[in-house]
Amino acid sequence: MKAFHHLLLLLAVALLPSAVDAANPVISEWPVPWEDTRPRDPAVDANGNVWFVGQRGDYIASLDPKTGKFNRFELEKGTGPHNLIVDNRGVWFAGNRKGYIGLLNPATRSIRKFPMPDSEAKDPHTLTFDAEGDIWFTLQASNMVGKLETATGKVYLARLTTPGSRPYGIVIDSKGKPWFNEFGTNKIGTIDPATMKVREYTLPNSGARGRRIEVGTDGTVWYVDYARGTLARLDPASGAVREWETPSGSGSLPYAMARGASGTMWLVETGPQPNRLIGFDPRTSKFVASAEVPSGGSTVRHMIYHAPS
Repeated sequence: MKAFHHLLLLLAVALLPSAVDAANPVISEWPVPWEDTRPRDPAVDANGNVWFVGQRGDYIASLDPKTGKFNRFELEKGTGPHNLIVDNRGVWFAGNRKGYIGLLNPATRSIRKFPMPDSEAKDPHTLTFDAEGDIWFTLQASNMVGKLETATGKVYLARLTTPGSRPYGIVIDSKGKPWFNEFGTNKIGTIDPATMKVREYTLPNSGARGRRIEVGTDGTVWYVDYARGTLARLDPASGAVREWETPSGSGSLPYAMARGASGTMWLVETGPQPNRLIGFDPRTSKFVASAEVPSGGSTVRHMIYHAPS
């Protein structure tokens, strides 16, 4: 059941109260009961339930970590859900292969669809909320970034001018601006929410390929360079970039990334098997924590920090 392990690390990190920002994180795992369905991209609701998608199984599911009970919600065949986020309105998910964002009502099991307004916008990829409850998202193969105005259902799209830029991870800063990796090139992008105008920052190494992204407590932009095995910081004011080689070096393939409450940057090295969870303290510029995924993890693609726990 290798396919489930990249999800299980994320659940463990989110649910261990004292371990998340500790030097020696402890990882627990819950076997997902549906083999070969690629469960991924967890989010935690207000009741502590952990939601995730089954990318290959066309479903959304939840886990009650207190009881270990799973609940599954079927999607139409071929949806290929890629990512989800949750709030008091329900479970929002990227219907990646069907070209829409969906909203699942867990109580009624009904789904509302928000289709893309452009036929070339084919693959909603990663979703994130802004402070207004609207949703910003990447469309990797379509070379676009979008915004869903949740009150009206209107979708706004911004085309990237760099061909094959592959917008991937996305995060919102304290001013409401989205920042995203351009995984197909050596650039980090952002968008002016008022005008939907795109600005790109070219990274100094032409081989850089950022995959996931975070914003530091001081407003700097952090990302993992999947191709070169580095953790990096971009200063939006100056455009300056500083890099740190990850503990496993150039072949570490850093992928999932999240910021802890104290400002610690967490990443997962997916090159080593088993995968390794790594913590980096921006205040000291040092890697301060490491833990192997007991099951191996295969490839940890995405993770979140759950503040209450």
